[in-house]
Amino acid sequence: MITPCPFYFYTAEIYVRNQLKVLPQYLIPKQAITALAGKLASAKAGKLTTAVIKWFVKRYQVNMAEAAEPNIAAYESFNEFFTRPLKKGARQIAKADFISPVDGAISQFGNIEADQIFQAKGHHYSTLAMLAGDKKLAASFQHGHFATLYLSPKDYHRIHMPCDGTLKSMTYVPGDLFSVNPTTAQGVPGLFARNERVICEFDSAHGTFVLILVGATIVGSMATVWHGMINPPRVGRITTWTYENQSITLKQGEEMGRFLLGSTVVMLFPENTLSFNNAWKAAKSIKLGEKMADGVIS
Repeated sequence: MITPCPFYFYTAEIYVRNQLKVLPQYLIPKQAITALAGKLASAKAGKLTTAVIKWFVKRYQVNMAEAAEPNIAAYESFNEFFTRPLKKGARQIAKADFISPVDGAISQFGNIEADQIFQAKGHHYSTLAMLAGDKKLAASFQHGHFATLYLSPKDYHRIHMPCDGTLKSMTYVPGDLFSVNPTTAQGVPGLFARNERVICEFDSAHGTFVLILVGATIVGSMATVWHGMINPPRVGRITTWTYENQSITLKQGEEMGRFLLGSTVVMLFPENTLSFNNAWKAAKSIKLGEKMADGVIS
């Protein structure tokens, strides 16, 4: 009689536990909840808005000393507070070819294995799925590099450029609105390629790269500096805008977009483009402007 390996039972237990943790997310009306949250977050309710922001700051230990406007009562809506700018000099831009575009935590990063991006133990998803079936664009990242960065509620929620880039296209992809926290990443297969997202394609001195804003439950909307609010409305179809004739160029560290409530940024780079910072590791907290990677000289 063959005795099953204890590791098998341990792994199965973790799998079942993760599935049970995310089961409610399959059942709740995520779209409706997100739409309602967006309306509430944009409401200007005076003292009630201030009270909600005060609770949020205390609950998530938000560092208001870094904000350009540290006075909680100055924000007319929760969205205005959530997308608050930093005061000048709050972040330093490292002398590096690639910098972190956000405050947050490293979910995962590394090499793309053929076309497979690592999500969490036991979970991968393809570049083709992430890029909404765009075969030509997906081929650019075969054996390339990726970084997935998670923005928690306490974090600064504007997104900046990891390097200089000239905008080529932007694609809105409708999808699910699962949470994108670490627990959900471990329990929902293909999470980032299933959720609503905005794919921003850039040309750079290091080749084509994409910076993808991934939506989530209660993320009321996503916006870019060149387009403004992208969603709502949620049109239910893939929509692409092209910019190759408009010369929209953003410098490293310059703001490119923002989330209204938290979510995740995924970046894809071509093969042999960069070498990640040796200090980076999964779950490590990061700040906008810190060194992400050095470019690889071919």
